[in-house]
Amino acid sequence: MQKETPVLKAQRRDRLGTRYAQRLRKSGRLPAVIYGHKTDPMAVSLDEKEVLTTLKHGAHVLNIAVEGGSTETCLIKDLQFGFLGDNVVHVDLARVDLDEEVEVKVHLNFVGQPESARKPGAVMVHDLTELEVRCKVRDIPGEIRVDLASMGDDFHARDVKLPAGVALVTQPATMVSHIEIVKEEVAATPEAATTESAAEPEVLTARKDKEGEAGKEGKEGA
Repeated sequence: MQKETPVLKAQRRDRLGTRYAQRLRKSGRLPAVIYGHKTDPMAVSLDEKEVLTTLKHGAHVLNIAVEGGSTETCLIKDLQFGFLGDNVVHVDLARVDLDEEVEVKVHLNFVGQPESARKPGAVMVHDLTELEVRCKVRDIPGEIRVDLASMGDDFHARDVKLPAGVALVTQPATMVSHIEIVKEEVAATPEAATTESAAEPEVLTARKDKEGEAGKEGKEGA
């Protein structure tokens, strides 16, 4: 079943520049640019809440209804974040055809638990949170389900089952998840502490002897 493409209303931006963009964001709108398909770039603004809600639902393709103009089918090409990296400040949108092949990064949804994760001290580590794939625009999945139940100690990109029509772009040998065994730190025993403290003067003494010999050689040479 083909998923419905979200529709976002956009307003044209006649003015550009940092100050104007800041005023837009303060009013609850996000600056954006639509480009591609041998057509001049179009500066627009979008409702910030609508954009963030759409992103949270894993959408990659949007129908942008430009006020007083046509509706553009666009791929979310790039998101620019603020200084702290916790808020979206600008969106780049690329015009696309639904049957056009594109490369996109898709979020990974991890489910299940491998038997190796039940070992004492075992910790599950997710090395990747998304995979880069190639497919037609209409076939871009909202997320990719990763079932770890059959995983051993390691799980690679090549082990991920992709939906029909979706091909892997990420290097097949790239680690997606792995199991680490965390060993408890053993407190030093009094005997070990004594041995370590006894060893320190030996190092210091040897260092002094070398310095002394160097001093003697210096005197003899003088």
